[in-house]
Amino acid sequence: MRERLLPAMPGNALWGWLGPLLVAGFGAILRLPGLGRPHAVMFDETYYAKDAYALLTFGVERKAFGDVENPVADRMLIAGDTRIWEACSPPTADPCPLYVAHPPLGKWMIAAGEQLFGMTPFGWRFASLVAGTLSILILARVARRMTRSTLLGCLAGTLLAVDGLHFVLSRTALLDIFLMFWVLAGFACLVADRDRMRAALVDWYDSSPLSERGPWLGMRPWRIAAGACLGAACAVKWSGIFFLAAFAVMSLVWDAGARRAIGLRSPYRGALDKDAPTALLAMGLVPAVTYIASWAGWFASPLGWGRGWEQATSQGPVYFVFDSVRSWLSYHFQVLSFHTGLNGSHAYQSEPWEWPLLLRPVAFHWEGSAPGCAAGRCAREVLGVGTPVIWYGALAALVATVVWYVATRDWRAGAVLLAYAAGWVPWLYYAVADDRTMYLFYMLPAVPFMILAIVFAAGLVIGGAGVPANRRALGAALVGTFALLALANFWWLHPVLSAELMPYQEWSRRMLLARWI
Repeated sequence: MRERLLPAMPGNALWGWLGPLLVAGFGAILRLPGLGRPHAVMFDETYYAKDAYALLTFGVERKAFGDVENPVADRMLIAGDTRIWEACSPPTADPCPLYVAHPPLGKWMIAAGEQLFGMTPFGWRFASLVAGTLSILILARVARRMTRSTLLGCLAGTLLAVDGLHFVLSRTALLDIFLMFWVLAGFACLVADRDRMRAALVDWYDSSPLSERGPWLGMRPWRIAAGACLGAACAVKWSGIFFLAAFAVMSLVWDAGARRAIGLRSPYRGALDKDAPTALLAMGLVPAVTYIASWAGWFASPLGWGRGWEQATSQGPVYFVFDSVRSWLSYHFQVLSFHTGLNGSHAYQSEPWEWPLLLRPVAFHWEGSAPGCAAGRCAREVLGVGTPVIWYGALAALVATVVWYVATRDWRAGAVLLAYAAGWVPWLYYAVADDRTMYLFYMLPAVPFMILAIVFAAGLVIGGAGVPANRRALGAALVGTFALLALANFWWLHPVLSAELMPYQEWSRRMLLARWI
């Protein structure tokens, strides 16, 4: 029963950590050089770099010279001048509150880098680098746990390290890298919880008489940690709610499946009676508390958007609390209205069905006449695009995963497909129902699960311990060839992912499709 419910982990625990750490170090070495290049405010950094610095300074976001997109403020920051709020001083005369459409946690994370390294491009991108590097480590570890193979875990981390979209967003002060990080961390916690829960069930099975519904398995700290991580994802961007809902259902299905596997007569009633109450705490209350806590600066400051601080405080503490909650909820309804009505055109927008094929990436930065060029005409670009070998390989792997799940009901295939769907399918609805403005980088939270599909397919290609040695050798050679192709594809694209100065013809050769321009 133990072998069936809980396959053994790979024997060498040292390499189980050392291998993923080396892969994460490789990812950091790729991402760190030139982190402050270009020395410019790229794309939506014009919002988030300034919002993060305002959080550091005031506890809430504030307007810079009355307009968050004012190019004067951007030029001042690049020149090292941080006096971008002087037009709003003193705060009692004109608090300049800023209406923002995303919760504060991702901007607080950016602010941590600004606190450490100053209000510079390196400073406001540093937290993205840390989140991107840690996500490589987490993916390698969770893939190892799911496949019971250190080699396949390291393959997963390596592929994430050389994905172009992940690379670019690990070096840019946008929110999506933090959303991806917390979603992946939450998923990893639930996979760990699945193993711990099954181990506890087997221990009970070995020492207790079989009952109808089975035991209560305690508070399950890994699932509570998953709830905190997924609450943090929602506190970066609201789209984290899709993953929270999907993973909450997935975790309960895993509970019922484990109770059924050990032979309980009422496994589903057992899951509802014994597991659902603590799941509601872990995946309901904990995420809500985490989300609300991310707004602490707004609750504590009179400068936030929609605050009636002086009027509320003058009428006593009860009215103050009531007014704060009412104002906070009103703010959220305003944000909901903004998101559902976001349908303006943009040069780099794309539709969700175009994302898996990389049909329209996003140019985060472009210089068509860069100084210091010895070739007559040069270019410098940061292009937000995935590594094609990985993304097109993922499409084939996802199809194989669907087939494998239908044939075997393998839990790993189901988890990968569910997570991928949570990161992609909701955007299809918004494209049809709201005609919303969307971009390729919205796909980033699904990228780790695309890579898990590749790794899962790679495990099937290589085969298990019982297959003939020549079959395993051939499978390993095919998987190794794919990994080398992904590495070579990333190396080829690297100059247009990292703002390297290059002759225009060399830049043009790297544009795979006309719509990449």
